[in-house]
Amino acid sequence: MSGEDRQSQLAREHKERQAQRAAEQTTKSKRNTFIGAGAAIVVVVGGLIAATTLLGGNGDGKTAAASSPAPSKSAEPSESPEPVATPSVPVDPAKVSCSYRKDTSGSPAKKVGMPPSKPDLKLKTMTVTTNHGDIVIDLMTQTAPCAVNSLAFLAKKNFYDNTKCHRLATVENAGLSLLQCGDPQAKADGKNPTDGQGSAGYVFNDEIPQGVKYSKGVVSLAQPADAVNQNSSQFWISLGEETAQLTPDYTPFGFVTKGMDILDEVAKGGWITNPDDISGDGGSNAPKIPVVIKDVKIS
Repeated sequence: MSGEDRQSQLAREHKERQAQRAAEQTTKSKRNTFIGAGAAIVVVVGGLIAATTLLGGNGDGKTAAASSPAPSKSAEPSESPEPVATPSVPVDPAKVSCSYRKDTSGSPAKKVGMPPSKPDLKLKTMTVTTNHGDIVIDLMTQTAPCAVNSLAFLAKKNFYDNTKCHRLATVENAGLSLLQCGDPQAKADGKNPTDGQGSAGYVFNDEIPQGVKYSKGVVSLAQPADAVNQNSSQFWISLGEETAQLTPDYTPFGFVTKGMDILDEVAKGGWITNPDDISGDGGSNAPKIPVVIKDVKIS
């Protein structure tokens, strides 16, 4: 091989390595929050389909990354970061049916039964009482009726009582900001390799409206990376505008209207790196400031 040919080959190999690193970075950006279990079926028809169609958005199914603002205190309801528009046509209760099925993934589960198929579309507020105070979430029941229905069922069963938020993702360790909770088996000590793998023993389908943005304060269901329709008990709260870069793969069901200051302080406290994390994406990097859910109420 001549010297010129060798230089050309090295240039091609260098370009290929650059492309590979760029692809890996894109994948890493998407693999962020993601726990869950198996698969499920959610049937949402009639009025909900019409409502989702009216939500708008840019039509390409993608969200753009936004610059990160300075940390803010607890948002009042008028300042809350609504992730999507409110449907102009109410969902018809007679045409909404939710379906849940057994989680067959083998993930550790705390089984308390299955939610009912008929959701209560009048539910408006989720109050998460923690060891630091209350976090209040305005619910998007009209666009995520089956997600809210599941959360309400689990709350009534005291499923979340005394569970620990097991994952703190930050710009430094994941390129985005969120706190993840809802694994009934999580120890949140930075040592348990299966933190983030637990579920409620059932799974159900996504409810992702067009134009969703995971801005600071938005609360969404978690599921495994690259998975669809595998929602269960776990959820995450966006802690910064960096999280808006996520592709719309996760069901948003509400946004924080009180308690964002609590979450900001937890984020400032940093995280515990779990060297035995089996997810490979920092899914069990626990917050140094423990967050224990004492109770969840939905009304």
